[in-house]
Formats: sequence, structure tokens, C-alpha cells
Amino acid sequence: MIGKVLNSIIGRDSFVLAFGFVALLILAAYTIAKLIKQQKMGSAFAIILALVAAFVAGKITGGTKGMADFPVFAGFLILGGSALRDYTIVSTAYGVKMENLKKAGLAGTIALFVGVFFSFIVGTLIARILGFTDPKEITTIGAGAVTFIVGPVTGDALGVSSEVIALSVAAGVVKSVLTMIITPLIAKKIKLDNPTTAMVYGGMIGTTSGVAGGLAATDIKLVPYGAMTATFYTGLGTLLCPSIGYLIVNLIF
Repeated sequence: MIGKVLNSIIGRDSFVLAFGFVALLILAAYTIAKLIKQQKMGSAFAIILALVAAFVAGKITGGTKGMADFPVFAGFLILGGSALRDYTIVSTAYGVKMENLKKAGLAGTIALFVGVFFSFIVGTLIARILGFTDPKEITTIGAGAVTFIVGPVTGDALGVSSEVIALSVAAGVVKSVLTMIITPLIAKKIKLDNPTTAMVYGGMIGTTSGVAGGLAATDIKLVPYGAMTATFYTGLGTLLCPSIGYLIVNLIF
């Protein structure tokens, strides 16, 4: 009887349970950050803990959906889906003031293109150093260095294996975590203290989650501006990497 009641609650409220798990994970992450006197890195620790949890869940269940492979946490399929991701990106952009957005102008536009191509070039070179020779695979890993969203989109478009797509996601996640950690440490040195520089920074680095987390640890008021251009960066990457990026890599390799 009790088992049936629990299964009923779990089946109905798995989405709420997923939220609860994330809340506990964030609490643990910021507790760790506070203990080592690096509270600004709480977001980075949260991502690391989430990756560990997903890895452990995959090992235990042998599944492919991380925590969602546990029936009790099936709500992660919704919580971690693209709908909520896109909603948070759009809602963040509403914090932007148009007068500050206009100030970025040409500098922000140039930062977008420089950021995308620089990350792509670095990613393709690393792929080649690691022994990849197929232009499609090299392009996919290069796209992953742009962001962990651009990598899978490029891989699907070029028809590469799931293993290579996973590597591209890993490259993007590493970039995101490093951005969260490094941003508050270098903010003063690069004068990352106003909306204009935040937009240029978001355009150069690109990873929305990394930029948002890093700016939140620096100055919460800068988050909407960095997230705005970082979002454009992702869109630009998904357009350029599977097309122009692949053509260039195919010509060279």
C-alpha cells in the first residue's frame, strides 16, 4: 500500500523532485565554495557536481539519460530540456537596457565573429593533435569548442558518430566551467565592470552558461548584457560551423 502511494507521488511529482535535487546540489556546491573561501565559484562547483551525479547515475543504471534514468528523477527530462533552457535565455535578455545595448555596436559585432572563429580554430587544432583526420569529425570537435550546443548541432548536420558528438559536448562543458572560474579572477584586470565590456566579453567567450555564471560572481548587474551577446554567439556558431567552418576544414585537411 505504502509502495503504491510512493510510486503515485513520484510519478506525479518527478519534475518537482528534480527541482529539489538541483536545489540540494546548488546548496552543496556553495557550501563547498564557502568552506574553501571561494564563494564566487559556487556555480562552477554546481556544474562539476551535476556532471559527477550524471556520470554516477549512468554507471549505476547503464542508461543514457543521466539522472533521468532513475524513475524518481524522470522530471529531469523536462528540467534539462531545451524548452526551459531557451526560456531562461530569453528571460535573461529582458534585463537589458537598449541604450547600453547600442553602446556595444560595432565592437560587440566584431567580438562575436572573432570569438566564434578563434574558438573553432583552437578546437580543430586540438582535434587534429589528438589524431582525428576526418574533416567532419574535426569540424564537430571544433564546433564543440565554440559551445556545447554548437557541437551537437554541427555533428548532427555532418552525420558523425555519437562518440565524436559526445567529445564536442565535453569540450564545450570544459570551456563553460573554466569561464565560470576564471571570469571573477580576471574581471578587474580586463576592466569587466560595465555593460559594454560585458557584451564584448560575452561575444568573445560565447558560452552562455559560463559567461552568466562568471558575471554573476563578478557583478550580477552585468549578467543580462553578457548573456545577450553570448546567446547571439551560439546562434552564429550554429550557422557558421556546419557550413563555412566545414568547408574550410575540408579544404585544409
